[in-house]
Amino acid sequence: MTKKTAEDGAGKPAPAKKTNALQKPLKPSAELAAVIGDGPVTRGETVSKIWDYIKAHKLQNAKDRRQIDADDKLKKLFKKDKISMFEMSKILSQNLG
Repeated sequence: MTKKTAEDGAGKPAPAKKTNALQKPLKPSAELAAVIGDGPVTRGETVSKIWDYIKAHKLQNAKDRRQIDADDKLKKLFKKDKISMFEMSKILSQNLG
């Protein structure tokens, strides 16, 4: 067994972990910030906060829970009266930067 030296890798700090796309803090657009608040948020936090808002205001369609019935704030964000939860992800991504 040989002793490791600085030349062959001993004593070097471990490389910093890279932040993945879901963990990177992003700035919400004005329309999105009106719903979830201003300040940097990750994509995961954005989805969580938007669902909290939808549930708190009872905006899921009663007959089809995959559909969101937008209130005034969400209409400004979604540009529609109704939207599917699948479309919502795309729109949220477009409003983070």
